[in-house]
Amino acid sequence: MRFQNKVCLVTGAGSGIGRATAVAFAREGARVLVADVNGTGGEETVAQITATGGITLFINVNIADRQQVGGMVARAVGEWGQLDCAVNCAGVTGGKSAPTHEYPDDAWAQNVAVNLNGTLFCMQAELTQMLRQGGGAIVNIASAAALKGHPNNIGYCATKHAIVGMTKTAAIEYATRNIRINALCPSAIETPMLMDGRLNLRNNPELREKFTNDQAMKRMGHPDEVADVALWLCSDQSTFITGHAMTVDGGMFA
Repeated sequence: MRFQNKVCLVTGAGSGIGRATAVAFAREGARVLVADVNGTGGEETVAQITATGGITLFINVNIADRQQVGGMVARAVGEWGQLDCAVNCAGVTGGKSAPTHEYPDDAWAQNVAVNLNGTLFCMQAELTQMLRQGGGAIVNIASAAALKGHPNNIGYCATKHAIVGMTKTAAIEYATRNIRINALCPSAIETPMLMDGRLNLRNNPELREKFTNDQAMKRMGHPDEVADVALWLCSDQSTFITGHAMTVDGGMFA
């Protein structure tokens, strides 16, 4: 197992890509700290992991709160003594769609608080521990919207672009300190956020067809397909890769 005796932290692990990643880490032998603002979802992820004999704990955390983020990393280290890998998956869409000149302040603020500030707070806390112990790997979940325009949601698009910038900057800063930092840019993935959230693709077949047709494979991705790449980027199979924004996109950018 690739992550035997490793400690891995996954934010946004209460559903979707985060849950799939946490479950995959546990399946590969890791001890997994499941972190999410959604207590019910987080506990469901823990139950799924423990049902197959995995080792895991849940912590309820709002990543927009720096103090809570510090406590999250401290919990992982306090329980298991180290932090080898972190996948920062927690994020929001802002909940509203509007052209740029009408984009609501509250949607902008929510995107900045969670996607931008929250990812930064996570990286800072994780890096501090990884520097202390001599190494580690971080994967930030961005989006296809980090690489192209995203009409009617400038807050989401801007903050996901920023995640790629933060990833590349930090990757350079810590490349000689045995810490690798990469980003993943998934396209349309069948997650609760996309299927049941602002866009509600589950009940909007025309929009779902558009998302599907944007991808060369003519289908949406599955959370497990993103999780598999996140694990690879955290593993010893990718030791010469850092600062990369990797698409998981079914050929959208081909």
